[in-house]
Amino acid sequence: MPLPSPTLSGGLVLLFAVACALSVANVYYAQPLLDALALDFGFSQASIGIVVTVTQVGCALALLLVVPLGDLVNRRRLIIVQLCLLCATLAAVGLASSPVALLAGMLGTGLLGTAMTQGLIAYAASAAAPAQRGRVVGAAQGGVVIGLLLARSVAGLVADLSGWRAVYFVSAATALLMLLVLWRVLPAQAAAERLSYFRLISSMFIMLATERVLQIRGLLAMLMFAAFSIFWTALVLPLSAPPYSFSHAAIGAFGLVGVLGALATTRAGRWADRGHGQRTTGVALLLLLASWLALALMPHSLWALTLGIVLLDMGGQAIHVVNQSMIFQTQPAAHSRLVACYMLFYTVGSGAGAILSTSMYAAAGWSGVCLLGAIVSLLALLFWGVTLPRLKRSFPK
Repeated sequence: MPLPSPTLSGGLVLLFAVACALSVANVYYAQPLLDALALDFGFSQASIGIVVTVTQVGCALALLLVVPLGDLVNRRRLIIVQLCLLCATLAAVGLASSPVALLAGMLGTGLLGTAMTQGLIAYAASAAAPAQRGRVVGAAQGGVVIGLLLARSVAGLVADLSGWRAVYFVSAATALLMLLVLWRVLPAQAAAERLSYFRLISSMFIMLATERVLQIRGLLAMLMFAAFSIFWTALVLPLSAPPYSFSHAAIGAFGLVGVLGALATTRAGRWADRGHGQRTTGVALLLLLASWLALALMPHSLWALTLGIVLLDMGGQAIHVVNQSMIFQTQPAAHSRLVACYMLFYTVGSGAGAILSTSMYAAAGWSGVCLLGAIVSLLALLFWGVTLPRLKRSFPK
């Protein structure tokens, strides 16, 4: 059994948040660049969502095969090796000359970016004292929110200045800098389990089959992330077309208004520490559903779009933090496997949302996208209401 974790310093918590932000950004750089990628590599408007979907396949492989290693090997060494591989993969994406090369690079980017991000969250959760775990996870997840929002803005700005390939070269350089910092600063942390790799992976399927909290919060996350992906994947298409015809930088800047979602993650983590996770989930799901009404008004008002993004991010990220806080309480020695299992639901939701989103936009325009998002969000709210009694014994509030 691992020894009780000491309270993490504010500086170390900040380091985990920044590292999570820089890692997760790699998974989302492509979203505001889809039109440029379609033009360069010959994808149609309906099929360009495959770039996002392939990235999510990489995410799934990371969650299933790589992230669980954090429970088996030295986490610090694992993070360093992943960062080295990530640097090489990002450079390869920037050099891609064919659709196959691009998709292979995106697969690797999704795998390594996800392995880094989720490995760092599990690392932070394991290093934190139980009484501060929700706050620490909230801070790390806040870094994830900021990272994915800045990814869209930075990608748009760099692409406008130097082309989409420069986005991945800059990211490779940033990953190299992060490698040097983490090599010096990350605390040592011994593995929590002594298992073979086969037994480690097998135990995840047992968790998925038997852990009720993981099942319920995972399915909730799948629906929530599908709603997220539906919006963010399709957004570039109407904003880059007339009457707006915005640049990549302008489109990416809309992601910055969702920075309030990062504030919601910190607050949600504190509420979860105090035992109010269920109440927080209910309010967050209502915000998620309400966001689609504002988002549907985008053709008439960019202010409505801004309000919708704030509501979508605040609701979705609050749910995400509460989900992780709850599942981390179930098996303290298996944080890497728990976060890997949980994020498998995320990957399924995000991948499905990306394909459905671009297909719906091609068939029914922006109104169809918003209707699809609202239906998925409503299903999440109904699912939470139906399953709430089953979790009240473990999480009464």
